[in-house]
Amino acid sequence: MMKSNKKKSKQNENTSLHPLDKDVQTYGCRHSNPDICGKHSLEGICAYVNDNNICYAPPASWKKQYKKLSTELKKKNDSE
Repeated sequence: MMKSNKKKSKQNENTSLHPLDKDVQTYGCRHSNPDICGKHSLEGICAYVNDNNICYAPPASWKKQYKKLSTELKKKNDSE
């Protein structure tokens, strides 16, 4: 039986980057509607069922969003 970590896994796409976020993976789910994700609840892929809470199939828009959030974080860190 698969377990669901839905409450701890859902992240808004604009949530600040987590140290485990990469351009090809996200910490938690960043899909706007995870229930219709084709990879939802797939072991080894979906954050809802992975013990490490990593999504290995982020939305197609994630790479662009990751770059935007990375740039914002860098600017913030440079100004401090």
